[in-house]
Amino acid sequence: MIFRVLFFIFVFVPIMIVVIPLQALINALKLPFWNVLPRLFHRIGCFFLGLRVEVIGQPATGRPTLLVSNHISWTDIVAVGSVADVTFVAKREVGDWPFVGMMARLQKTIFVDRTRRSDAGRTAQEMGSHMANGNAVLLFAEGQSDIGTHVLPFRSALVGAAQHAMIEAGARDVVIQPLTIAYTRLQGLPVSRNERSLIAWIKSKSVKQNIREILGGPVKDVTVAFGTPIPLGENDNRKQVTKAAEDQVRAMLVALNRGQKLPVKAA
Repeated sequence: MIFRVLFFIFVFVPIMIVVIPLQALINALKLPFWNVLPRLFHRIGCFFLGLRVEVIGQPATGRPTLLVSNHISWTDIVAVGSVADVTFVAKREVGDWPFVGMMARLQKTIFVDRTRRSDAGRTAQEMGSHMANGNAVLLFAEGQSDIGTHVLPFRSALVGAAQHAMIEAGARDVVIQPLTIAYTRLQGLPVSRNERSLIAWIKSKSVKQNIREILGGPVKDVTVAFGTPIPLGENDNRKQVTKAAEDQVRAMLVALNRGQKLPVKAA
């Protein structure tokens, strides 16, 4: 913990002083390399948080991509952001959090208000526009975080809304790519079910307690596994496509939690 405090003061803070205004300028000028600094920032964040990231497979490139993933902790964002250039979809409240909201906006995070059904259309339009420009968007499709032992049912509403928005934005060759996040080891040893509370964001605990356990926890091995992309056409059934992605994520999570190797497939 002492090392992380010193690292934060003498390394992380000076880097943020430089990166934050520079990224704001890059976004304001709409420069194409906006994703370079966020990737660097997340890699430094992994070192700070004690995350050792293993990548299986690769993200789809060269076409509009919607990544759909399970969700365990806010450290998921740091892990995925360190290995892939993606824009995240987050709940509206995140945008109001001090500092966190600012950092999310610098990475072009798309916010959705889950309390308003009408907001899904606006969110989908932003997702569609972003993907139509050749970018990847990541959606935590369960709609909430879980402790990492199983996958909750994926919500297809935003997938369907994004489907129409992508077509309207001129994106025809669109894919849905399953993404699995699995925390497999703590301090080099396999994670037990009881220890998952040290990794996951537990709603029954206070925000302060969650943050303290994550910041003060041991080194964590996390696997980011990219599944087989699924084509999404204008007339495809969004519920079937979402379910197929969910099944892939669930199968990969079960295998990784059991210590099994996943076959590497081309994107």
